[in-house]
Amino acid sequence: MQPYTSNWTHITEFVMVGFNEVHETRLLLLVVFLTMYLFTLVENLAIILVVGLDRRLHRPMYFFLTHLSCLEIGYTSVTVPKMLAGFIGVVGGKNISYAGCLSQLFIFTFLGATECFLLAAMAYDRYVAICMPLRYGSMVSWGTCIRLAAACWLVGFLTPVWPIYLMFRLTFCGPNVIDHFFCDASPLLALSCSDVTLKGTMDFVVSLAVLLASSMVIAVSYGNTVWTLLHIRSAAERRKAFSTCVAHLTVVGLFYGTLFFMYVRTKVASSISFHKVVSVFYSIVTPMLNPLIYSLRNKEVKGALGRAFSSRSWKGQ
Repeated sequence: MQPYTSNWTHITEFVMVGFNEVHETRLLLLVVFLTMYLFTLVENLAIILVVGLDRRLHRPMYFFLTHLSCLEIGYTSVTVPKMLAGFIGVVGGKNISYAGCLSQLFIFTFLGATECFLLAAMAYDRYVAICMPLRYGSMVSWGTCIRLAAACWLVGFLTPVWPIYLMFRLTFCGPNVIDHFFCDASPLLALSCSDVTLKGTMDFVVSLAVLLASSMVIAVSYGNTVWTLLHIRSAAERRKAFSTCVAHLTVVGLFYGTLFFMYVRTKVASSISFHKVVSVFYSIVTPMLNPLIYSLRNKEVKGALGRAFSSRSWKGQ
């Protein structure tokens, strides 16, 4: 940060360099990321449609799963198409306006925070289902599910409001090149010619609060769940109950592992390239893997998919 002078020109547009350092493999990366993006869209849309059409899946667990699929679609769609445009080399493909950049950052943060809270709600659902099965119907009613989902979306939406407001108050005077494939907070702060101390502190506090609050709910829920499972005498029943939690725990591990690394890391210097690789993992790879994890380990989802695409279903239409 340098002292502000009136001679500086305020930036109205940013240029995202993306993966310029691997120019030789640009076409390969284009194909890989496009394939992953299309897979993400198809998988999550399939889950949304199957759960909506199959009455056997009209249960709280799958209600939350459809919300997770909606988040995954939005999470990737807010960043990947712009990145692909940069790979293709279309005119203005790497350029993004100041307002567009802040909007992208807001939506990306909003959806990411919402996913954290939604994963916590899903952990609570599994806790009640396994630890208090006789009270499950009353504790996790449809009204409760709707309120929990609405709260996740609302708190997620409010999460980036103050950080984005502080970002809006910063001055950007040049250069305007973002060494990333989307408008993330860290590379933007590096370009500001204002004092970013308050903004950086606020980002850290908000990120830590979201991650700790949601992860604590998940940890307490699954801590009680594991304790209950250990006291089930039948090994077969214990394995069946545990299998319903494995998919969710896998998704939580992938998502939270990369987020904690990115946003609650120490001040040890790391290369920008490595930063981008980790960003690719939680913004592209994880949303593609999540539907596979849920559908491949869940017999009910696989059965519903089979029924949806069976010849009998087509004949009945």
